[in-house]
Amino acid sequence: MPSVDDRRLRRVAIVGRPNVGKSTLFNRLVGRRHALVDDTPGVTRDIREAPAQLGDLAFTLLDTAGWETAGGEVLEARMRRFTERAVEASDVVLFLIDARAGVLPLDESFANWLRKRSAKVILVANKCEGRAGQNGLAEAHGLGLGQPIPVSAEHGEGLSDLHEALAQHVEPVLDDDESSEAVDAEASKRPMLLTIVGRPNVGKSTLLNRLVGEERVLTGPEAGITRDSIRVEWQWRGRPIRLVDTAGMRRRSRMDARLEFASVADTLDAIRLADVVVVVLDAADMLEKQDLTVAGRVIEEGRALVIAVNKTDLLADDQAQSTKAWKKLRDRLEASFAQVKDVPIVGFSALTGRGVERLMPKVFETYDIWNKRIGTPILNRWLREMEALHPPPLAKGRRVRLRFMTQTKIRPPTYMISVSQPDGLGNDYLRFLVNRLRDDFQMPGVPIRVNMRKPDNPYASRAKPQR
Repeated sequence: MPSVDDRRLRRVAIVGRPNVGKSTLFNRLVGRRHALVDDTPGVTRDIREAPAQLGDLAFTLLDTAGWETAGGEVLEARMRRFTERAVEASDVVLFLIDARAGVLPLDESFANWLRKRSAKVILVANKCEGRAGQNGLAEAHGLGLGQPIPVSAEHGEGLSDLHEALAQHVEPVLDDDESSEAVDAEASKRPMLLTIVGRPNVGKSTLLNRLVGEERVLTGPEAGITRDSIRVEWQWRGRPIRLVDTAGMRRRSRMDARLEFASVADTLDAIRLADVVVVVLDAADMLEKQDLTVAGRVIEEGRALVIAVNKTDLLADDQAQSTKAWKKLRDRLEASFAQVKDVPIVGFSALTGRGVERLMPKVFETYDIWNKRIGTPILNRWLREMEALHPPPLAKGRRVRLRFMTQTKIRPPTYMISVSQPDGLGNDYLRFLVNRLRDDFQMPGVPIRVNMRKPDNPYASRAKPQR
């Protein structure tokens, strides 16, 4: 799918009889007060055109004059011909009616004309805030243009449903002007960067040698043999991987040489560049404070995380001790990283090879989740369900409104929610959304980022009248 720059943007025309809110919707989608708005019918006379975006959909938006039945060369007739030419030249038509006024004969006349000339018509019932527009919304079904979409252009309501309808005709694009397919294809071409980190002498180099099937890095009982990051090109079941073995990370207070500080800095760089980070623990001494620090750094950097417990053969002789150790590990992970639930844990012995075969399937499972993309229509249906299940809190005496949601990037999954009062949503409610997002879309063990944005007010720049 081409980017915004190298393809013609779809043209979307807003049409309807005079004074149904076409220019208000135009301003809402363009994101600024581009078109003059007034209660007087016929304010818009020419075709106004501007780039617009709704979530991940980018298009060229056309604001048209109100459709009249006048003929001849009078002004209204010339305005109508302009509108008809805009419809013919557009890829999608948004046909607006005023739900508060109901379906009028002029709406029916325009609907009959549209059915004959444009196949891509989306019927939009404007001014549906509150209950005053319910009768008009019901009448709109009789126009024969499909399911009407209830919106309030003035208040920004119903945009998620409008996005879902537009997505049938307008291709999504990403913030960096690349399609999701292009990003995924590009990611599949390069090797997955798998970095192995942990405290000194937990078996990182032994694990790398076991994975590749030969002795590629030096190992031994002495701590600190590996001093800089070693990169090894490898393939697992035909998938290219760049394995990175790193120096052991000790607490800063225990570092006693400038070289060790440099080695740790190199390891931190390897974490930042990684796709998946395997944090190796020693089964005899699982999850010390330094292990938590290393895992926390991985999460902060937004990398996919897998916990690997090496030397599990040391626990095999004592079942009670083994069960207690594993429970302690899971409890500490749960308590320390509440924002990343269900971090995958794999136990093995790198020295004997027992259980190592379970590591790479778990790594790629986590990697695929880290690259997961959820469609905007699905996200907005989910957001409406969450809003009904657990309404947002009140802020300044008014209910916070969750208007729209879209995924802005992957690696890690990152989402943007348009919120009426971002400061009033609160961390507890945001945590509720993240946890439900993780559970409902099966995204265990990867960081999830949710950003909030207040919708642009296209009327904010309107000058106050002078006294």
